[in-house]
Amino acid sequence: MKRRPEPELMEEPEQALAYAQADFSESNTLFIKLLAQLKPGPLHGARALDLGCGPADIVCRFLRAYPNATCDAVDGSPAMLDQARATLERLPGLAPRCRLLLECLPSPALAPGQYDLVLSNSLLHQLHNPQVLWQTVRETARPGALVLVMDLMRPASAGWAEALVATYTANEPELLRTDFRNSLFAAFEPKEVEDQLQEAGLSELQVGVVSDRHLAVFGRLAAP
Repeated sequence: MKRRPEPELMEEPEQALAYAQADFSESNTLFIKLLAQLKPGPLHGARALDLGCGPADIVCRFLRAYPNATCDAVDGSPAMLDQARATLERLPGLAPRCRLLLECLPSPALAPGQYDLVLSNSLLHQLHNPQVLWQTVRETARPGALVLVMDLMRPASAGWAEALVATYTANEPELLRTDFRNSLFAAFEPKEVEDQLQEAGLSELQVGVVSDRHLAVFGRLAAP
């Protein structure tokens, strides 16, 4: 099935609110589980970068799981960062360890070579040029940094896409159902992501299918 890109940003407040209120607990729990399987250790003093943080649910899960780490959370949508800010305000124990940054990629505001982990969930499919994500990974991560990127995986057919929409968004508002359908069409296949990594010089990272609708890119960057 041919890829059909979607708008890069969720800029409407209604869209950001619907996304923030949706139940992504299954996929977000999977993200943290995948991170644990990479054996990151206790992450004492570690500095993480979350690209495309959305309403910050994964940021909060990460900070709970790794209480000695901090995180810079980046999103290009002011409406989405408003939701992230509201989430963190309800969690005063976590908020001081998270810095929210309104930035689109590529961004000169992100410090080069300063992050011990680079994380991203559900950003890749939104990008018209996926290399801006992989180049940001290369530029911002320290040598030997851990990388985990999870995203939707494009189904083989429109019928398969509709089956996934029916399975996972049956009880969600129509706005969210439409967004999920559009995201499935905009997502990449595993082989396409492997080719992106080769082009970016990130061949040390692996690509794996981790659910019926998700793929993940994971590994450590090469040390000097």
